[in-house]
Amino acid sequence: MDVLGATPTRNLALELARVTEAAAMLAGRFMGRGDKEGADQAAVNAMRLVLSTVDMNGVIVIGEGEKDKAPMLFNGEKVGNGSSPDVDVAVDPIDGTRPLAFGRSNSLAMVALAPRGTMFDPGPFLYMNKMAVGPEAKGVIDIERSITDNLKAIAKAKGKHIEDLTTIILDRPRHDEMVAEIRSCGARIRQIPDGDVAAALMTSWPDTGVDVLLGIGGTPEGVLTACALRAMGGEIQGKLFARDEDELRRGHEAGYDFDKVLTMNDLVSSEDVFFATTGITDGELLQGVRYYGDHITTESLVVRGLTGTIRRIHATHSTDKLDNLSSIHY
Repeated sequence: MDVLGATPTRNLALELARVTEAAAMLAGRFMGRGDKEGADQAAVNAMRLVLSTVDMNGVIVIGEGEKDKAPMLFNGEKVGNGSSPDVDVAVDPIDGTRPLAFGRSNSLAMVALAPRGTMFDPGPFLYMNKMAVGPEAKGVIDIERSITDNLKAIAKAKGKHIEDLTTIILDRPRHDEMVAEIRSCGARIRQIPDGDVAAALMTSWPDTGVDVLLGIGGTPEGVLTACALRAMGGEIQGKLFARDEDELRRGHEAGYDFDKVLTMNDLVSSEDVFFATTGITDGELLQGVRYYGDHITTESLVVRGLTGTIRRIHATHSTDKLDNLSSIHY
């Protein structure tokens, strides 16, 4: 059910930029240091601190895990200062922890909001098969059809030959058959080690050269992607993916349908969504954090579904002033 008009009405996306900027600035200190856990904890600490100042009554639907395994930003945790509106919250303090730890590209901090009860809750089922495209190919994809048929439809919608298309897919053994089919069609392939949210957003951002995201990745990341693509005009479809028979059985017992196609409306059922992401390391989507001693620069992408407004924000942060105001050292 779309509760458009009932909640929320302010542009909270601009507040979310403060959240992702803080996470990126602290996590960015860990670039190339090989410490994934340290980087993630730094991002979580910063994100949680700034989220507590946002005017909202939020509940985390997509978080760092269950309470006993994630002391902060766990699924079900309440965030915000308790005032209206009532919202679902999805967080990924670092999308691309491994790239950050090893000094590679496309690591991002991100957070999304939607009216309470409108975000898909994947529970413990962490993987889904996904297909995402930009505005020109919206409405022509069907994840139940073959990759070949979808590439033909995307090429036609974009006025290209299949050979002109660039697909993007996580470099995983589980994708070997998909990669073989893409190759047989003649489309170009870009395989990435991590970070399929950034990859999905590239399908809807000018001049990235990416036409379609394919493959099995995180379900939580799929929800975050849907929130962003709502405003960017793109589309994502998905189907939950069970890694083994036991997971499939548990999913069925919990009421999850692994045959159902999850559309944008299933993943987030309101247009009144907010999404913000800040680059931690350099990538095609955003520039990473830069440190200059007395100041730090960040670049963020901020979108609002209700208005379709997309902002790219380049910010300069005074480290001395931040340290005087914050309990966290930047």
